[in-house]
Amino acid sequence: MSKVLVGILKAVEAKLRKSQASAKKGAISIFTTMSVAHVDDEASDADVCQTEKIFPNGDIYIGQWATDYPHGNGKYLWPDGCMYLGEWYKGKIRGKGKFSWPSGSTYEGQFKNGYMNGGGTFTGSLNDTYRGSWVMNRKQGKGTQSYANGDHYEGEWRKGFHDGQGRYHWSSGHQYIGQWKKGKMNGNGTMIWANGNRYDGSWEDGLPKGNGTFHWQDGSFYAGVWSRDQKEQSGKFYPSTSQDPHDDWDPNQLFSVEMGECLICEGENISIFPSDKTFSWSSGEGKPPRKNSSGNDTKGRRVSVDGRLSNCDTLTSEGNSGNGLFSGSRKIRTQPTKRQGVTICKGHKNYELMLNLQLGIRHSVGRPAPTKSLKLKPTAFDAEQKLWTKFPPEGSKHTPPHQSCEFKWKDYCPLVFRTLRKLFNVDTADYMLSICGNDALRELSSPGKSGSFFYLTNDDKYMIKTMKKSEVKVLKRMLPAYFEHVKSFENTLVTKFFGLHCVKLSGPIQKKVRFVIMGNLLCTEVPIHRRFDLKGSSHGRITDKPESEIDANTTLKDLDLKFIFRLQKDWFQEFCSQVNKDCDFLEQERIMDYSLLVGISFQDTEATEGKDEPDCIRTSSISSTDVDLNPTRWASVRLGINMPARVEFTVRSHETQLVGEPTGEFCNVILFFGIIDILQDYDISKKLEHAYKSFQYDSTSISAVDPRLYSKRFRDFIFRVFADDS
Repeated sequence: MSKVLVGILKAVEAKLRKSQASAKKGAISIFTTMSVAHVDDEASDADVCQTEKIFPNGDIYIGQWATDYPHGNGKYLWPDGCMYLGEWYKGKIRGKGKFSWPSGSTYEGQFKNGYMNGGGTFTGSLNDTYRGSWVMNRKQGKGTQSYANGDHYEGEWRKGFHDGQGRYHWSSGHQYIGQWKKGKMNGNGTMIWANGNRYDGSWEDGLPKGNGTFHWQDGSFYAGVWSRDQKEQSGKFYPSTSQDPHDDWDPNQLFSVEMGECLICEGENISIFPSDKTFSWSSGEGKPPRKNSSGNDTKGRRVSVDGRLSNCDTLTSEGNSGNGLFSGSRKIRTQPTKRQGVTICKGHKNYELMLNLQLGIRHSVGRPAPTKSLKLKPTAFDAEQKLWTKFPPEGSKHTPPHQSCEFKWKDYCPLVFRTLRKLFNVDTADYMLSICGNDALRELSSPGKSGSFFYLTNDDKYMIKTMKKSEVKVLKRMLPAYFEHVKSFENTLVTKFFGLHCVKLSGPIQKKVRFVIMGNLLCTEVPIHRRFDLKGSSHGRITDKPESEIDANTTLKDLDLKFIFRLQKDWFQEFCSQVNKDCDFLEQERIMDYSLLVGISFQDTEATEGKDEPDCIRTSSISSTDVDLNPTRWASVRLGINMPARVEFTVRSHETQLVGEPTGEFCNVILFFGIIDILQDYDISKKLEHAYKSFQYDSTSISAVDPRLYSKRFRDFIFRVFADDS
């Protein structure tokens, strides 16, 4: 226990002896000096007073206090030696303040809901210092970091890493000025060594990659293409009038020797954040039950160190409209997740088609790549060339023997899709192993609305969809614009396409099967308890299954949704920006009928031994999202992937209401989402469908509408069911 805490405990020891009886019942009010006016009009209906409180677990609070919580200025001390001194708002650390750790580290600056958020300075126990912008405990925005070993960085940050434009000075005298990505030199930049030598050019993953020039102080320079792979290197040496010809210099020295001195020093690891700390008034000891916005009693709750709930009752509510998915006890029935689909074994009607598909992909993906550049010529997008490869069972000069029937294989725009796989960071060997390995594919039990069949790889990474000729035509038409869009926006939510192929089966009819390979959005190690396909329309947008048949693999629709998804502020802003960019792209390409696929993994569950159906705990007392602050966990979080968030439950006043009214009851979740089904253009069939259904139903409630109207309706809906969690 810290000396400061011991001193305060001794100072109040006499008063504590007189109050032992009341201490057992809850917090002890040591003294109240005077009643003061409200701190602000929104704060509370009760007066705020100056007080000191000692809690049974050893926590101490000194400062301004409303009826049930701190409000105004105050100091809080924990038995482990942590201390907060600053502003409070309705029991939450919010405003300007200072947090100190037992190690001697301090943070002084802005807080929001317990998180270091806004401008602030962190000083570590080794005198390493960061001054700048914070978002949810992470360095984000502009800031400067002075490291304990003498290194210094000044520039842009994102999610705790150097990201954007910045300058790094090493204590050895080296410096780098340029672009960064996830803590590594990436993009265009200049490295200047202490001896005056410098490199100007492209970087990737912390090393020179691409076009660049290395300059010596005497005026000599080497210009060319740089890579750790010597086969990719090329360049020319240009001597100066200096006597030193640099004959002993090898371009590889840049990677093996000189770059080895330029290591980025990490800052101090924070063992526990202010937002992780608990407060004794959260337990609700001695307080009457509070009411949520639906009028239900809620039992007092205490938030544990990892941000989860304990000692909570499952809530019940009546009168829930819709198909009864969350009616009665309002429990989320999360039955054990079963793997989707049926394994395609020998004897399955599509067994030979699967073999043909695997043989074709192994052939096309395994061919040598002509280039690794992300810049493509217009000819690469020409899909009209008829380039078929015959696969006879006995094999040929270019194909292996196989046990299937004879078939023909066609790749559409192979260079484009090879480049897309590189852009999406897909390893070629892993890609082939997933699709063409020893494990069979799995066929989903029923075709989609379009009549297409879906297949999943055994590791769930990739989904293969059979396509109509019209869909292939749409993808080929939009491929140049799609390529530029995903290249420009790395966090795009639109479907990732990895290959477009066709198999022509032997026989008198010579049937063609066209298919596209896509990323599986819901491939994750955490269980997906609920999945929703959201369009923003109401006609026919409800699941027709009885509640007993709904499980984790059931795809629910708009009118089944009884949540509002609440994202952290920075994530929500990025989400809105990206949805707008993606919808602009789809609108320009005359695409409609797409949807947002959302997968939900509920985190607040009571898992008891032998219990198959953990219950999602609904609460109005959590003030901030349950965020795992482990750096390795954060590295896997991206927009739409592995995102910590909260869902707020809603109730509809009538069955056709798209978005219900929020209840103030929450549940911590991990979200996965993306925009799917982006290959339907507004062709003549969709125009006729719109005209026909408009006679029977409200024209704004049906899916088949003009792309411009569809885009607006989709955005309006999505921005109502996703919201800022502030």
